Amino acid sequence: MGDKSFGRVGLFGKSATLFSIKNSKGMEVLVTDYGATTVSIFVRDRQGELRDVILGYDNAKDYAEHWSYFGATVGRNANRIAGAQISIDGEVYHLEKNDRGNNLHSGSKSLTKVFWDVKSREDNCITFVYNSPDLEEGYPGNATVEVTFEVTEDNDYLIRYHALSDKKTVFNMTNHCYYNLNGAGNGTVLEHVLQINASHYTPCIDQKSIPTGEIAPVEGTPFDFTVAKPIGQDIHADHPQIALANGYDHNFAIDKTMDGVEKAAVIYSQESGIQMEVFTDTPGIQLYTANGVKGEVGKGNTAYENYGAFCLETQYFPNAINEPNFSTPVTDANVPYESTTRYHFSLI
Repeated sequence: MGDKSFGRVGLFGKSATLFSIKNSKGMEVLVTDYGATTVSIFVRDRQGELRDVILGYDNAKDYAEHWSYFGATVGRNANRIAGAQISIDGEVYHLEKNDRGNNLHSGSKSLTKVFWDVKSREDNCITFVYNSPDLEEGYPGNATVEVTFEVTEDNDYLIRYHALSDKKTVFNMTNHCYYNLNGAGNGTVLEHVLQINASHYTPCIDQKSIPTGEIAPVEGTPFDFTVAKPIGQDIHADHPQIALANGYDHNFAIDKTMDGVEKAAVIYSQESGIQMEVFTDTPGIQLYTANGVKGEVGKGNTAYENYGAFCLETQYFPNAINEPNFSTPVTDANVPYESTTRYHFSLI
């Protein structure tokens, strides 16, 4: 099936494996059991040539040692938790303060920095499973977490999450691919044209990126992507929220019209002709414009640059566990957590 070694990780040199899943049309995704990480997504451009449209590294060791979360499966909780603590049924759980006094992406180990087991494997699909013990990274409950990656014949990259805990806990999983539809390391994404189905977003208090709790209208702000526009059009606008992040690193409240999976965003590159649509069942989607990746050296010894990619992370809102105005990411004991995100690739 084209699987191969992806290098050794850690003090004892455990070997990671790189798995290939693909369809009959040439679309191929490479994933590794280290962190259940997406390493490459190859899609055809308008000339029929394959382009790898996500940033990343050439070996598992670099994924282990760096903190940009390239391609990561993030959990148990994606994004930030204020004060690095949560309260469930009156019991306080303390998390790692790994981001200026807050908890980011569940901590410095989380599910991103562990080896997952392969539960099932087909030519176009793979399921990883990880058993997370009670209080790992501070989160309650012995939890079994699964993520399934599938490449469909319709050129979808389909990601499905399933988790079950023996205690009430937080589940808020996401995928953290950094996309550049011109190809990884091929300039900035400022000319990519983006539309987000969100008439509101969640402003942040300060540079620590914790939301204020307000769900604010995007109208009249640089955060208005309800009509498609280039990412770079307002990325340096004179706006306090833009100044906080030196670009976009904000959650958008998706205009949900139904339960289940629906379109949240669409983005395309005029240069490559590649378009990507994002479908999800989550209430939010985080737009991050790679504002802090300058200096990261990735695939093929390429030096990445700020604004050289974008992330569209489907999720509950940041700090939702502590914010009564937001939908809660708490899942009851022995009740399955399920979530699906679909990235559909086509040509314009």
